[in-house]
Amino acid sequence: MIAGDRRLSALAASGGGLLALTAIGISELEADAIGRFVLVALAQGAVYGLAAWLASRGGLSRGALVMILAIAAAMRLAVLAAPPSLSTDLYRYIWDGRVQSAGINPYRYIPADRHLEPLRDDAIFPNINRSTYAPTIYPPVAEMIFLAVTRLGEGVFVMKAAMVAFEIVAVAALLRLLALSALPAERILLYVWHPLPIWEFAGSGHVDAAVIAFIALALWACRRGKPWGAGIALGCAALVKFFPAVIFPALYRRWDWRMPAAFAAVLLGAYLPYLGAGSAVFGFLSGYAHEEGFGGAGSGFYLWSLAEAFLRPGRFGSGLAYVAVAAALMAALAVAVLRHANGADRGIGGATLLAAAFTFLLSPHYPWYFTWLLTFCCFAPSLSLLYLTNASVLLYLAPVGSLLVADTRRLLVESAIYLPFAALALLDLRRLRRPAAAGGSPA
Repeated sequence: MIAGDRRLSALAASGGGLLALTAIGISELEADAIGRFVLVALAQGAVYGLAAWLASRGGLSRGALVMILAIAAAMRLAVLAAPPSLSTDLYRYIWDGRVQSAGINPYRYIPADRHLEPLRDDAIFPNINRSTYAPTIYPPVAEMIFLAVTRLGEGVFVMKAAMVAFEIVAVAALLRLLALSALPAERILLYVWHPLPIWEFAGSGHVDAAVIAFIALALWACRRGKPWGAGIALGCAALVKFFPAVIFPALYRRWDWRMPAAFAAVLLGAYLPYLGAGSAVFGFLSGYAHEEGFGGAGSGFYLWSLAEAFLRPGRFGSGLAYVAVAAALMAALAVAVLRHANGADRGIGGATLLAAAFTFLLSPHYPWYFTWLLTFCCFAPSLSLLYLTNASVLLYLAPVGSLLVADTRRLLVESAIYLPFAALALLDLRRLRRPAAAGGSPA
């Protein structure tokens, strides 16, 4: 066999291994064996890593892409049929859609409020997290998605299937973007075979799938020189989950007002139907930040917790000091990206840098908050990002209840995620600087 055929055979074997591990993972979740599930997911990550190396080199036959997409679809179909076990967030999605269909502003009442009593049932309502004290936290575009999906059906399967549909949109946009960037189409494997979106989207139905779809469309529009489209798509992404707004500087082209105008128009237009809730239109955002330890003592930030563990507690003041430093670092990166954002492919590189830095500084407590990083991996395969996204499943070993507990166990789990990532990121940055120093362009 020629080298390409051997690689294709190895790729097919890797896909078969991922399918087998997916089936094992489903059985472990059904047995409520979270620890064993995490081991299975990490094993998937190792097999995925081999497959990513094989695919990122290019030069495979035309049938490779078909095989890659077929195996990706098979893994999602298997998980789609299983009940959600890792998160109950999609029950809130369905509830918010139901509330809106009744003509009620979803930001106005908590689920347990007596005004919503006629909407309760035995399948969705009992499974809503924070139902007795928290209004919805989701921004307007997410709420519009919940309303649209629940008009097709108010069931778990329908919501999960809708998130897989958003993945299809994302994959289509990423394939077009790969073609525009003259990169091998089989690099799409770096997204579609990654274990994280399989479990978080097909498995748990997280709305972050819509974030990825909108970011992919924004990158595609930016690459095509369509600032209106880039602004609209990024605005939609930011109003599904707020954090995609941090990549704005990478998509903005200096002195071009169209992209920011479109972005602002989406923000204003999407909030307009919900303004009847007044200041409550931002929902549980501040309460959520408190629960996650992102205010006050700052115990929710990994780097701050690490400093507190090895230095004198309280030596540097409250967690607000960390927020200020982190904001200054992100601002400096944004300025650096803006200075180099006019090249054809610079948008993706700058967005990758901003997204990775923000995620590292924030140190989220749930694996699905890492899925958006996979949008960028197809274009500049990064060992650090691939490690971070695969290792994030370890967070299931240190779950967050109604309030973050910053204990030794959590610190060890997060250290296993972030310290190797930081070391690998330094190596990635060193590798990327070499072509620039030699007169080439960075990836």
